[in-house]
Amino acid sequence: MPTFETLSVSLENHIATVRLNRPEKANAMNAAMWQEIRQAFEWVDATPEARVAVLQGEGKYFTAGIDLQLMMGLPAQIADDCDGRMREKLRRLILDLQDTLTSLERCRKPVLAAIAGGCIGGGIDLITCADMRYASSDAFFTIKEIDIGMVADVGTLQRLPKLIGQGITRELAYTGRKFDATEAQGIGLVNRVFESREALYAGVQAIAAEIAAKSPLSIRGTKEMLNYARDHSVADSLNYIATWNAAMLQSKDLMEAMSSSMTKKSPTFKD
Repeated sequence: MPTFETLSVSLENHIATVRLNRPEKANAMNAAMWQEIRQAFEWVDATPEARVAVLQGEGKYFTAGIDLQLMMGLPAQIADDCDGRMREKLRRLILDLQDTLTSLERCRKPVLAAIAGGCIGGGIDLITCADMRYASSDAFFTIKEIDIGMVADVGTLQRLPKLIGQGITRELAYTGRKFDATEAQGIGLVNRVFESREALYAGVQAIAAEIAAKSPLSIRGTKEMLNYARDHSVADSLNYIATWNAAMLQSKDLMEAMSSSMTKKSPTFKD
């Protein structure tokens, strides 16, 4: 089990729980957290016993977004006497931050975000990379970048329209207004709203447990196909699934699931 400075990670009953763990800083995403989020989800991907992951925050906020200290330190980090090289360094830094969040999509296991309290700025970028999002009734959201004079650049503007549509995305991105859990559910950002944080965490763990009981090979393939279909044509996606199942369909998981269906026993799958 890896140890981290800004996260806490646990694995129980095939469910990896990744917690943003800077509650005294509203889970603001500092330089260390950006790197550790990627490391954590690479570990989830590589660990056979981890079949599904839950992402949540410790303390009052899910996350306050990117740590302003990190932003203030950028000039020194990219300093160069050549403007072209300085701008190249900044571009590479932005691409690296993008890659951190893409690690949730790249992870072959489903990632469920359990959002309590504020989910601000970079937090929106983060949760749009998850497979599903759930919220407690006290959750609120805002695309805050516009209020600090910048364009959101690590995923919100690319992924959010695919989740909730162009019109409402543009309204939220242009105004930076705060919206609550009820509205988030209404526009399709979150799947379900729970009455309390305790109910949220218990409910998301229950959903994760249901996923963890399925064929791990089939769950991984389903995520691969859904991510591919989102960004490709129907024809391309049908061609890909035909190739995938030609390779993966004849598995022990298929035989186990079919046998269990006939015997009315719960199937047991290899990690």
